Amino acid sequence: MDTSQLAILRELAERGSITDVAAATHKSPSAISQQLKTLQRQMGVALVERHGRGVRLTDAGLALAASSVRIATAMAEAEATWDAYRGGATGTVRVAMFDSAAELLVPGLMVRMREHEAIDLQPEIRDVSQDDFAGYTADFDIVVSHRSDDLVPPDREGLEVVELFREPLDVAVPLDHALAAISRASVEQIMGERWIGVPRDYPLDRVLVSMATQARRTPDVVLRTPHLPLVENLVASGLGVGLVPRYTSLARSHGRFRLVEIADVRAGRHVEALMRPDRAARLAVRTVLDALRNEARDVTKR
Repeated sequence: MDTSQLAILRELAERGSITDVAAATHKSPSAISQQLKTLQRQMGVALVERHGRGVRLTDAGLALAASSVRIATAMAEAEATWDAYRGGATGTVRVAMFDSAAELLVPGLMVRMREHEAIDLQPEIRDVSQDDFAGYTADFDIVVSHRSDDLVPPDREGLEVVELFREPLDVAVPLDHALAAISRASVEQIMGERWIGVPRDYPLDRVLVSMATQARRTPDVVLRTPHLPLVENLVASGLGVGLVPRYTSLARSHGRFRLVEIADVRAGRHVEALMRPDRAARLAVRTVLDALRNEARDVTKR
């Protein structure tokens, strides 16, 4: 078997279309189709079948695609052993991170990576619903995601998941707000406020919905934005209150708004690193992951 052809099966299983596989592998769709036909001829069994306007893998194709993951992981482990023998990690490591995690982690991460000049670290911002982070592992070596306490998103089977930290959520209130005089407030006390929210199905929104359910009230959301500094600016201007991540917002709260702990609900988000197993085996990726974990440990102790 040609491992590159097996890799195409894996990409087709994860991306769902020959067009997407071609774009990801920098080949033409016709070249991808030809390689699939060649592999089918060699194996003597159908690996793909027509499905609507596209194709999908047969059971045999899915079995070979799963084998491709194990083969790619074994090869990455061998390359990592060789890199270590030769004296260190090299290569490009692409990291996708949502906005507030990037704000918290990227500066320190880039400083730490100065010790590893042979690794080309390429961080990028990707902020989506918590259910969609796993899909980015097809294109990035490490995907830093977040999820609410009460839910594990789908489509994580087969991925390496490393928890970086759990970040409590607080309610940001204006300095002249009645709740600013206390350090902890109940859900009943805060749910009647006007809210500056995040897009629906983001982890912070799921917590707000859970709180509203507990209080049997519909939250009065006056604006939704994925941009945390905007949420903070609107709160500081007295236009509402908002759920914010504690470690990320604390430094910007002084003299602008107050963080109030939620007393009667477990409100938080888990920040995690998601990786394909073969990419997680690369020495350069492991080096970046170690730096990420160390930076996460330090920023949550401040």
